[in-house]
Amino acid sequence: MRAEDVDVVVVGGGVMGLATAWELVRRGLRPVVVERFARGHHEGASHGATRNFNNAYDEEHYLDLLVRARHGWDALGDVDGGPLLRLHGLVTHGGLDIAAVHTGLDSRGIPNAVLSPSEAGARWPGMRFDGDVLWSSDAGVVRATETLRELERRIVVGGGEVRWSTPVARIDEDQDGVEINLTDGGRLRAETVAVTAGAWTRTLLRRLELPRLTVTEETPAHFRPSTDAPWPSFNHYVDPAAYPATVYGMPTPGEGVKVGFHRVGDEVDPDARPHLPTHQRALSDYVREWMPGLDPTSAAPISCTYTSTDDGTFVLDRRGRIVVGAGFSGHGFKFAPGVGGVLADLAIDPAARAAAPFRLP
Repeated sequence: MRAEDVDVVVVGGGVMGLATAWELVRRGLRPVVVERFARGHHEGASHGATRNFNNAYDEEHYLDLLVRARHGWDALGDVDGGPLLRLHGLVTHGGLDIAAVHTGLDSRGIPNAVLSPSEAGARWPGMRFDGDVLWSSDAGVVRATETLRELERRIVVGGGEVRWSTPVARIDEDQDGVEINLTDGGRLRAETVAVTAGAWTRTLLRRLELPRLTVTEETPAHFRPSTDAPWPSFNHYVDPAAYPATVYGMPTPGEGVKVGFHRVGDEVDPDARPHLPTHQRALSDYVREWMPGLDPTSAAPISCTYTSTDDGTFVLDRRGRIVVGAGFSGHGFKFAPGVGGVLADLAIDPAARAAAPFRLP
């Protein structure tokens, strides 16, 4: 059977693959996205109602990517009567260099201010603070489920395709293009392929020299508010002697307030994931100590995967005709429109380069 010729193939239909395909459509191409699972699946890292739009970075490459992503969210606009990006603000506190983050945000014109613990506590009585707090109004949450749906809609309207339940068996490259061999025997041929396959990246790209990518199952939980106090999104850099890792969270309408430890889950095989909650006692203990506005006994755990590089830095690069976006390490979703733009650049122009920290060795 002859291979089907297409403009560009994107392997992986999570938020990064869909954002990449949307960017390719915006540039006049007709990409085909192939995703191994059905629409709405819970096996990867893009499902769920909300993702934190956390802008508390001080590294230049992330700040640049954040600005690019922010333009992308604005371009996506309103869906079902509301913006995909809800800007209810973010508080960041604890053991980090708040001054450095404050300076970084100032340098990009991103609104932010440093508050005393008493000022922050008066404003958000559901939380407790014991040091200075960085507040940014230009942050909040992304409506994750609606984002995936809207990206797919725009891809299809623009002439692209998203093919669900279409696993890839192998990717072959030659001097004229790439061939994507599907498990059902079908074949797609294109000049370039962008691989955004999350936990399955290494399986598909065994011949590429990628950094180590560790797949973990992470289990944050939603907690029920015990007051009507307002809730921002939040980062808390806790004492590592007291808790396993940095805490993050956000309000999720209808589900409570999501609270989780960042990157503490057990390493798993993505094809045999146990879907078992971990660190739940420590999470409830944290809520009991630091979040008086939540019921610590009300935890409803949820599960997702992280695919992480050792230092948590994204991989955005091209080798030959293969573009790879990987290692989003639990902090990638908010950057998706920016990542999609970078990967589209790489797919279209062999001379394009991502920022140096994102490149392969």
